[in-house]
Amino acid sequence: MISMIGKSIRRWWALFTLPTFLAFILGFLAPFVIGVYLSFTKFTTLSNAKWVGTRNYQRALSDPIFWHALWYTTLFTIVTTIIINVVAFAIAYMFTKALKGATLFRTVFFMPNLIGGIILGYVWQLLLNGVLAHWNVTLTYSATYGFWGLVILLCWQQIGYMMVIYIAGMQALPGDVMEAAAVDGATGAQTLFHVTIPLMMPSITVCTFLTVTNGFKLFDQNLALTSGAPSRMSEMLALNIYNTFYGRPGFEGVGQAKAVVFFIIVAIISLLQNKLTTRKEVEA
Repeated sequence: MISMIGKSIRRWWALFTLPTFLAFILGFLAPFVIGVYLSFTKFTTLSNAKWVGTRNYQRALSDPIFWHALWYTTLFTIVTTIIINVVAFAIAYMFTKALKGATLFRTVFFMPNLIGGIILGYVWQLLLNGVLAHWNVTLTYSATYGFWGLVILLCWQQIGYMMVIYIAGMQALPGDVMEAAAVDGATGAQTLFHVTIPLMMPSITVCTFLTVTNGFKLFDQNLALTSGAPSRMSEMLALNIYNTFYGRPGFEGVGQAKAVVFFIIVAIISLLQNKLTTRKEVEA
């Protein structure tokens, strides 16, 4: 039976993979190639695109607001990546121990991830502005308030999701290794830092990759919470590209060029991060 199934798969594999391959071409590859082409043109629609060479990239890279958005987004991603992963790992570590009501708490921590970013942005805008009202300021009073508002929002949303991944990784840890550490007299801290964390590097790689990419491509929460105020100082990269493309007539090509630069930056950072953490996996 297994041999017959194997022969059928080898014979008809192309037929079964064709729908997925076509969906990949139509949904990702073709729009990506067209987008790269449009970044070298001046256009309002595909039919009236005119080649302008690298002019769009020159205008994009000479935009000081774009560089501020890049710096702002990078700092935001570093802060949220550290906070989310440390807190999610700590909660997961706690929930894998004997804790009454752990299943209920896991569900509660995961629920924020099910709420849309726009809704979260407006809800947290009301909450945070209500707190800041005691000092007669709002989230849009300063980019610093907007920054930490976004940090609180994304951490609150993402910690539960990363916690689930860490819990799955901890539950898959080899019991004999943990028992050997206990027999050798290792303390809880020694077991955590020298046994648990090295063995958890595959989960740490996944969670770090997700938090880095989520931080860089954040858009809807930024739009709803601050919309870049004041004076576009709390504007992150994705929102900057959106405002360039849709908010400035004649700048569609510049917005597209920014999108390509954005893709290259995120791809390079993600690959470097993945390589660094994967190297730790091999050493572990």
